[in-house]
Amino acid sequence: METLMAKGKAGESNPYTGLGLDESGNWLPGSPRVLSLLSSVLERSVRGNEKLLAGSKIKDVITIFHGSRAPSLNLRQYVERIFKYCKCSNSCFVVAVIYIDRFLQRIDAYLTSLSVHRLLITSVMVAAKFMDDQHYNNAYYAKVGGISREEMNRLEMRFLFDLDFQLNVTTEVLNKYWLMIQQEGGLETQTALQTQAYCLKKDESGRGRRLTGVHRGRAL
Repeated sequence: METLMAKGKAGESNPYTGLGLDESGNWLPGSPRVLSLLSSVLERSVRGNEKLLAGSKIKDVITIFHGSRAPSLNLRQYVERIFKYCKCSNSCFVVAVIYIDRFLQRIDAYLTSLSVHRLLITSVMVAAKFMDDQHYNNAYYAKVGGISREEMNRLEMRFLFDLDFQLNVTTEVLNKYWLMIQQEGGLETQTALQTQAYCLKKDESGRGRRLTGVHRGRAL
């Protein structure tokens, strides 16, 4: 973990440029790089988990976040839609990944194409409520996410209870995840192959990784 934090993003003097911030902490115009990095990390995790589940006798935990089929919007389009309409702070997307990882670890589940969209819209909404001074309500997030307000309410409550309402994220944890997202979402070919292998690597219990490069157990 310390090695990952030390490396950062190759060729990028300010590691927070991808979050849309300059060295003075001011917002930069345009779409932040975190959106494409986050999409890449989530897509790779979904592919790795589904390959693992398909090639083993492991049964995934079915939750209210699972749909009967994957939405028509791919992850990149879905992330950009959330960014465009919800207007939450860019760091909410990193915090959302942290929440998703905590959630999956607590219920011992895997991130798949059937659950990732609902988990993403819910985690971003919860992150915005916790971190931002101003945010949209559940009905608005439901419309952006393509679900009903009633379902959005149920997803939020289930998410919060499964997290045991543990929403605080320290600066150290935020930095660790942000650097891992940068490395695993924007890697050169050789490093990407190593990361892909790491994503599919099993731990001592024989289970696979929930999120690429994020350790299971009491990692937080």
